[in-house]
Amino acid sequence: MTTNMAERSRTAETGSAVGSDDIIAGNVSKYTVLPVGYCGLPKKGHLIFDACFESGNLGRVDHITEFEYDLFIRPDTCNPRFRVWFNFTVENVKESQRVIFNVVNFSKTKSLYRDGMAPMVKSTSRPKWQRIPSKNVYYYRCPDHRKNYVMSFAFCFDREDDTYQFAYCYPYTYTRLQHYLDNLQRRNMDYFCRESLGLSVQKRQLDLLTITSPVNLRPGAEQKVVFITARVHPGETPSSFVCQGIIDFLVSQHPVAKVLRDHLVFKIAPMLNPDGVYLGNYRCSLMGFDLNRHWANPSPWAHPTLHGVKQLIVEMYNNPKINLEFYIDIHAHSTMMNGFMYGNIFEDEERFQRQAVFPKLLCQNAEDFSYSSTSFNRDAVKAGTGRRFLGGLLNDTSYCYTLEVSFYSYVLGGTTSAVPYTEEAYMKLGRNVARTFLDYYRLNSLVERPLAPTPKTRKEKLPLFKGTTQRGQGNSHAGGKPEKRSQALLKDQPHSRR
Repeated sequence: MTTNMAERSRTAETGSAVGSDDIIAGNVSKYTVLPVGYCGLPKKGHLIFDACFESGNLGRVDHITEFEYDLFIRPDTCNPRFRVWFNFTVENVKESQRVIFNVVNFSKTKSLYRDGMAPMVKSTSRPKWQRIPSKNVYYYRCPDHRKNYVMSFAFCFDREDDTYQFAYCYPYTYTRLQHYLDNLQRRNMDYFCRESLGLSVQKRQLDLLTITSPVNLRPGAEQKVVFITARVHPGETPSSFVCQGIIDFLVSQHPVAKVLRDHLVFKIAPMLNPDGVYLGNYRCSLMGFDLNRHWANPSPWAHPTLHGVKQLIVEMYNNPKINLEFYIDIHAHSTMMNGFMYGNIFEDEERFQRQAVFPKLLCQNAEDFSYSSTSFNRDAVKAGTGRRFLGGLLNDTSYCYTLEVSFYSYVLGGTTSAVPYTEEAYMKLGRNVARTFLDYYRLNSLVERPLAPTPKTRKEKLPLFKGTTQRGQGNSHAGGKPEKRSQALLKDQPHSRR
């Protein structure tokens, strides 16, 4: 599984070379971790780790003590610089078995773990994802790992027959998307069309959705197009939930959705990097490319999904009957709270000011969207992104944005407490993005009846794991190293079952 590597580690904010003496080549597969010197068959409590499943990621496990394990993220395929996403299962546990997992080779130093973020967990008997309590999570520089940042979390297994799954954030797989789109297609809606723009390197489908009233697609009809993309960075799973929220709203029978379909054509590519998603990469494609740096000249063989989307956008741009008015690329952010946007800077002051209108309107519609965190830039390192490239290509009536949403939480106006995102809260942001086009195009008077309020985020009472809570709490340990790694964490474990 590993080979020696002479190259020393180097640190960068976007990624670094492998911070270990070994190259991690693949995921662990039903790997039983035995104590050093142990002989014989595995016993109950000898943990079995697995990440050989869709979107899984765990490259190596080291047994430190009876209670403590060092975990190594597998780097993105063909690119050792990116190590953030993890997603793995643990089985063969004992009831009330307490452990500490140390994720030791993150490629980023800045992290929302400093602000209270915690890994996700579910099990076979409790299939809803929950956050591990922030009080059981530590993020600190560790002298045992070349002073790299380590995220340690304590956990108590409480059901022997369960298989437990841990992840960086809520997973959203390629297969889940295919099932979702299959279900939409079976509804035979005349305003919904699904087609394939091409195939990825590993022959996965690049889906393109068109949502609009059929009259807008008649030959010769003029079209106002909103183009939306997501998951160019495969580990940024919240973007898929936001995108699904947009789709769900636009295909619904809500009066606002009907008006939007009558006046606009929505083109949505919900997963630009299906290979990276399937493989459990964080940022790159199968071949190790950050696709969001290759918009200027995508290769049909190395970046086929990006090439297909760009080709379509250029065709629409050259069609005098089509006005591509919006391009929004959805991402997730690993160091900031809330939803927010990045936009472009233009020499034309009026165009620059017009560009600020949509995020201002979105801020009024979505309590978790922050206009104060929204920024406009033309950084050289962003030159190959969809937002920057298309912002330079399209005419001055088009607006290109990156929509970011936090991996962790949002802070409501006038408060300082963080509200952790749920899958439903991410989708609610998507619904609010869709509704904002009604305000932007001043179509409110065309809605048949008074607007129904956007459904509130559902609050479900879930069967809890030992020590888990429904709401996140601030991480008072962020950035600090506990005095004793094993003992300090284990003391924070609760001693009663909920």
